[in-house]
Amino acid sequence: MADSGINDEDFVVEVGAGAGTLTKELAKKAWRVLSYEIDTELSQVLSDIKLEHDNLEIVFGDILKADLSKKIGDKPFKVVANLPYYITTLVIFYFLAMPNLRSITVMVQKEVAERFVANKNTASYGAVTAQLTVYGEPKITRVVSRKLFMPPPNVDSAIVRLDINKRAGVNDYAVLQKLIAAAFAMRRKTLANNLMAGFGMTREKAVELLAKCGIGENVRGETLGIEEFVELANLMTND
Repeated sequence: MADSGINDEDFVVEVGAGAGTLTKELAKKAWRVLSYEIDTELSQVLSDIKLEHDNLEIVFGDILKADLSKKIGDKPFKVVANLPYYITTLVIFYFLAMPNLRSITVMVQKEVAERFVANKNTASYGAVTAQLTVYGEPKITRVVSRKLFMPPPNVDSAIVRLDINKRAGVNDYAVLQKLIAAAFAMRRKTLANNLMAGFGMTREKAVELLAKCGIGENVRGETLGIEEFVELANLMTND
């Protein structure tokens, strides 16, 4: 709870209410809580919690199919979520596309969390890592032992918080995100080859763009940090 920095002025969207343990704590702290849960078998226990908190709204359904604009409007909000591996990235980027998001705090598998905060030139560094840093600097706030859960899972978890501080000096965020995705599309390929495949440009053009940024033609995407991606993306939009 403390990891998310929620206070009595915050509108919170919770994803994955479960049995409502965290939901109750959020409702005690936040101005308003909009909680999503896909498992309707939990309706009774969550309905009981709802009766205790008039600032809590519970919706049973898939967050990725929800029309949040009707619920939130243009109000700033924060996200708190406990996400299974298979939808973690989808849910995070679903929210990151919303201009009124202020922060997102998620509990995920520890290895996924380490991927979110990885440094360039490491095995864990990838497109998701770089794309997240467009929006801010993700941080692991704590590691959660598997022993704290019953029954215990096979892996430890970690809590990651990302305060939204969208990177300045970007000419076109869509081009930047496309560039990052292309750079890691085929990790064994050079960045020049991935630019050719992702943007349909000639080798000569790809090499020329990289040279203008001081990047060699045999460099791979995982060697670039976010500043270099921004510089290259800006050059591409100006070229």
